[in-house]
This record gives sequence, structure tokens and C-alpha cells, in this order.
Amino acid sequence: MSRKLRSQSWFGGQGKNAFIHRSWMKNGGLPDDVFDGRPVIGICNTFSELTPCNAHFRGLAEHIKAGVLEAGGLPLEFPVFSCGESNLRPTAMLFRNLASMDVEEAIRGNPIDGVVLMAGCDKTTPSLLMGAASCDLPTILISGGPMLNGKFHGRDIGSGTDVFRFSDEVRAGTMSLDEFTAAERAMSRSPGHCMTMGTASTMASLSESLGVTLPGNAAFPAVDANRARLARLTGRRAVAMVNDDLRLSQILTRTAFANSIRMNGAIGGSTNAVIHLIAIAGRIGVDLTLEDWDRLGRDIPTIVNLMPSGQYLMEDFCYAGGIPAVMKEMADHLDLDALTVTGRSLGENIADAVNENPDVIRPRDRALVAHGGIAVLGGNLAPDGAVLKPSAATPELLQHHGKAVVFSSIEDFRARIDDPDLDVDKDSILVLQNCGPKGYPGMAEVGNMPLPQKLLKQGVRDMVRISDARMSGTAFGTVVLHTAPEAAAGGPLALVRDGDMITLDVAGRRLHLDVDDAELDARRVEWEPPPPAMNGGYQSLYVEHVLQADRGADLDFLVGCRGAAVPRESH
Repeated sequence: MSRKLRSQSWFGGQGKNAFIHRSWMKNGGLPDDVFDGRPVIGICNTFSELTPCNAHFRGLAEHIKAGVLEAGGLPLEFPVFSCGESNLRPTAMLFRNLASMDVEEAIRGNPIDGVVLMAGCDKTTPSLLMGAASCDLPTILISGGPMLNGKFHGRDIGSGTDVFRFSDEVRAGTMSLDEFTAAERAMSRSPGHCMTMGTASTMASLSESLGVTLPGNAAFPAVDANRARLARLTGRRAVAMVNDDLRLSQILTRTAFANSIRMNGAIGGSTNAVIHLIAIAGRIGVDLTLEDWDRLGRDIPTIVNLMPSGQYLMEDFCYAGGIPAVMKEMADHLDLDALTVTGRSLGENIADAVNENPDVIRPRDRALVAHGGIAVLGGNLAPDGAVLKPSAATPELLQHHGKAVVFSSIEDFRARIDDPDLDVDKDSILVLQNCGPKGYPGMAEVGNMPLPQKLLKQGVRDMVRISDARMSGTAFGTVVLHTAPEAAAGGPLALVRDGDMITLDVAGRRLHLDVDDAELDARRVEWEPPPPAMNGGYQSLYVEHVLQADRGADLDFLVGCRGAAVPRESH
């Protein structure tokens, strides 16, 4: 290799500072020759026992290290903030940007030539890619893999999706608490992240379609030996990428993002992907908008038959052929010349892919939904956009006109939704305010509001719901999300009142509040922003600088690629 490795700015030469850097590293038993110019591969690990999806990463990291060593590199593992969706309050999304800062500064400030990103739970994938994109070193990602299918009463059950179903059945009185508890024990049978096509599986799938992982990464279960094999190959490939100086900016191109938007439609992916891909694109310098999401994904059929849109789970998807088989089926919609971390094109990566189960990965003439991409709505209730996932919605509700039942906060919603005197019927539209980036803060996954108990007992299982919040990728229903500007920023959602009529027209991409402008102006004069949830600390920094959902909800000062120039010497 003719060029000087970045790590040699720390370890190269015979001066005092090189002595200090090498000497301290040698207290772990490293021999002299590991500093002779071999690539240093940083292993960015989001392991945490508080993040159950990523709790098996200690073992996975050992396989990555073995691969790095086999390829002649020096693996050095480092921890970063782990955004665990299941436990972290008030919401993991509040800390996605904080974790990305951790990743970015850890990469830039340390003697690292290339990076392996270890992602799993929902926000760990975008946070790692956002931070790494702002540095632009040779980078490859590996996911921790999904759990095995849940098993309950002789059938498969899926994380998240069946939780929401079972919860509604308990509230409707058609499922006992004993059965609910038994399902709880049956759902999570192994290490790994959600095995539905929720946000974790979606982001793993889109990372593969972006070209930042090895082929097959998204679907191998966490406990499948192929996951360990892939980790070893990922370690080897990281060394080769450094040797070839193959950087993230060469892979995360506008073409790659366009491919991933189309793939999100094909897999029935999470609405959260909209925010995450826009944020990642902003870090690498690609202008990606909601209009791109609607235009590129609008005519894409959903062909992956997985919960919450369909029937199966990630374990079935893996053995049907995974993302390579889907890309092969959708090849005429993709730019197959896009470069990937393999050093080969997307088309070369999928050339030998086979669909082993056409009920899990359906041919396009048997698609679950003909137009499965994320629908981006406009109109006077969402001037900067809102999103809806057609593949998870009730078709009859995609054109709807109903009266608003308004909740000013999630606490207000929980206090009143099951009140038997609540003025609500099956045609009403539930509206939740102040749950966006600033309002919650952090834009929590509360947008798929549980239905009123009295309607559940009548057999109602879906209603139109509108909010500035997000919803879990495992959730389903006719749910309008990410309404921008959000209520806490003074958006029109803040002005909706009980009894207002709202029109949802998904085909026309329109979300309209049927209130005249003069009345809205009068309400706007009366409106006051909600008080902050916390004074000082990271939450105050977040609320002051967070962008709206249509711009990826990143912090304004984090957008852009700052590179990985070696900082000043520390001694």
C-alpha cells in the first residue's frame, strides 16, 4: 500500500507521541509488529444488556475480530450509546442523534482506518450510519439478526404486531389475561431483534439495499450459524475496503437511496425508514426529500408477505431468499450498477439469488398491495407533509371523511380513550397532538393509538388516526404520522378541535382540515406552545435544534459530512 494509513498519524514513527500511543496499547499484550502499518479496524459495538436486541453482540464481535485478523488487520472494539427501543424512555428516537454524535466523534478522534458498525435494535442502525457518514471512512455494517419466530398455540406470532392485536383482544374482553401472559412468554424465543418487518428488520433490509452490508445480512436469524459466518466475512471485508480506500460516500449515493426507497415499498417496510434515510442522506450530502419518497415508491408493489402487512416472519423470509431474492424480483425498478461494500455492483451481488418460497416473496402479479410505497400526504393539515403506510391500512379507510376527536397529549389520550362517555364512533378520526420531535420530546411511537374500548367491544378494529408522532414498524392500521410542522412548533395540527371535519384522501395525497382560514387564524392567535418537558441538559439542546420530521429530525448542527481529518495531537 503506497498511501499512508490514517492510524499511522498515531502509531507511526519514532517520536515521543508515537511512543506514548504504542506503549499504552501494548499493555494489552499487543506485539510490536501490529503497529507496522496494518489497517486498524474499529468495531463500533452497540452491545447493552438494556438493549435486548443487541445483548448477544459480545459473541458476534469475536467473529468480526477473527475476520479482521485473518485479513491482516488489527481489530479494536469500542462502545457507543445503545438506543434500545424496548426500554429507553421517553423514547429511543430522542437519543438517535446523541448516539450518532458519539459514533462520529469516537471514529474521528481515534486511530481508526476503517469501521465495522454493529447494529440491531431500531435506532442503532440509523445512528451508526449517520455518525459514520459524517466521517466518511471505509465503513461496513452488520446487523445482529432477528429472533426466531414466536410460537403460541401451534402458530407463529410476531413481536410487536401480535402484541397490539392481543392487547386489543384483552381490552375487548375476547382474550384472558392468563392467555396474554402465556403469549408474552412465547413471543421472544431467542436473541435478536423483532422478527416482524418492523423498523429493525426494515433498517437492516434497507442497509443491505443501500449496499453498506454484505449480501444476505438482513435476514439471517441471530442464532443461525450463518450470522457468525457473515460477521467473520464482514471483518475480512473491512480490511479490504481500507486497502482499496472504498469510502462510505462512494456507496451512499442518490442512486443507492432511490434503490432503498423502492425496496421499502417492496418489503412493506416501516414508516420510520422515511425519517432515518432522510437523516442519513443529510449526513453524507445527498438531498433526499419526502417528494422523493412518494415519487419513487408510489408504484412499487409490496411483494414480501411478512407481518405487519402480511403473514410470515423474518425466519421464513431468510430461508425464502431474503433481500437478494426480492431485489432480483424487483430488478427492473433498481439501478443495478450501484456500487456496494463488496466492491461489486448491486447487480453482481444478486445475480445468483433464488426465490425459494413464492408465498413469502410473491411474484408481482400476486403482490399483497399493488401500490405499497409510503404515501406522502399534503394539504392544509400537513403543509410540510405527513406519511401513511398503505400496505398496513384498511383499504376502505384510505378515502375517509370524519369528525375529529382530539387529544392534547399522550397522557390526555390515555386518561380519556376508554371513557364510555367519550363522543366517538367508528367513523371518527382520532387526533393526537404534541407528540412530535419537540413536543414529546423525541417523536415517540404512540401514533398507532389504541382504539376506544367501547368500539373494540363492538368489533371495530381500525379507525383513521392522525398525529405528529411515529408508530412502531411492527404496528398496523390506517394511521397518518409525522404530520409537519408538528403541533408543538405551531403547526396546523395544534389548531384542530373536537368536532372539526377532516378529509383523508390517500389517492389524492391530501389531508384536509375542513375549517376556514379566518377561523384557523383566530385559533392561531389563541395558541400557546406547551411548556418544555425538561429544562437544561440534552433534552433542551435537542428541542432547541431538532429539525422537523420532513427533514429527518436530525439536529441542525449535525447535518453534513465533516470528514475524518486527524485532529491535533493530544500530548
